[in-house]
Amino acid sequence: MEFSAKQIAELIQGRVEGNPDACITTFAKIEEGKPGAISFLSNAKYINYIYDTESSVVLVDEALQLDKPVKATLIRVKNAYEAVAKLLQMYDSMKPKLKGIDSLAFIDPTAKIGEDCYIGPFVAIGPNVTIGNGCVLHPHATIGRNAKIGDNTEIYSNAVVYHDCKVGNNCILHAGCVVGADGFGFAPSANGYDKIPQIGIVTIEDNVEIGANTCIDRSTMGSTYVRKGVKLDNLVQIAHNTDIGENTVMSSQVGIAGSTKVGKWCMFGGQVGIAGHITIGNNVHLGAQSGVPGNLKDGENLIGTPPMPLTNYFRSSAIFKRLPDMYRQMNEMQKTINDLQTQLAELKK
Repeated sequence: MEFSAKQIAELIQGRVEGNPDACITTFAKIEEGKPGAISFLSNAKYINYIYDTESSVVLVDEALQLDKPVKATLIRVKNAYEAVAKLLQMYDSMKPKLKGIDSLAFIDPTAKIGEDCYIGPFVAIGPNVTIGNGCVLHPHATIGRNAKIGDNTEIYSNAVVYHDCKVGNNCILHAGCVVGADGFGFAPSANGYDKIPQIGIVTIEDNVEIGANTCIDRSTMGSTYVRKGVKLDNLVQIAHNTDIGENTVMSSQVGIAGSTKVGKWCMFGGQVGIAGHITIGNNVHLGAQSGVPGNLKDGENLIGTPPMPLTNYFRSSAIFKRLPDMYRQMNEMQKTINDLQTQLAELKK
């Protein structure tokens, strides 16, 4: 596919600076630019690359100020990062879509498969499964009995949707993710731990993306919920009976313990840990490796264990680095005080 700078600018409501007929056939990072590629600049750390990049076109913010001329044609937009995301989405949508059912797939006779689907080799689809229209199931995906998959959902290799679970429309389940494994429920007994049957399900609503090797456990009773628009990175753990609010995003290795309710539009950095049976409000932002033992109100922006406001955290971190020196100084002061007390006692005799 080939586009001109002028055509691209029209698609993203941008303004061309330079040659409007510059030809684009591919994408490239600005530091790895090549003729015929389009790149973008949204992070000031990379601004030096714009002067020497070989890319034919570079997307930049409208407000960007340059110190000298550049070789590339520029397209100025309100937000370069959002603009390149839109272009990548359009590019991805132009790829030919897989269709057809491979002869090596296993589909139970009671399963219902929608129109225009692709079912790859060694996919296993159990009894009474419903697959919506336009779905893509890559090789070795497994869908358990009575599960329901909505329209236009893509499930990558070795992903598993357990029995009775529900996945909505326009979802993406990446390789190795598991939806509906048993929650971690055990009751102590004289002989060890008795397993508590997990008879609930998982409900994934529309427009959810689940990263590779992420696990979402089924509920003990009722359902674990991942609400619409949620985006989960790789290696995230969502325990049983949790409820993840709309449009919340979580980075890699976040862990949410059981029966926790997370609000809408939250953002959790890598390795955040959330205790069980608590409520996290809407629009809560948690920095990487934060540990949350209790409820949080709407709009809190925290980091640390237990989490605290960012300013306090960084002030505490600065003090923590100085603790060895402060401890040494305190010991010296204590020694001085002891010496003065001894001298004072001698004078009183």
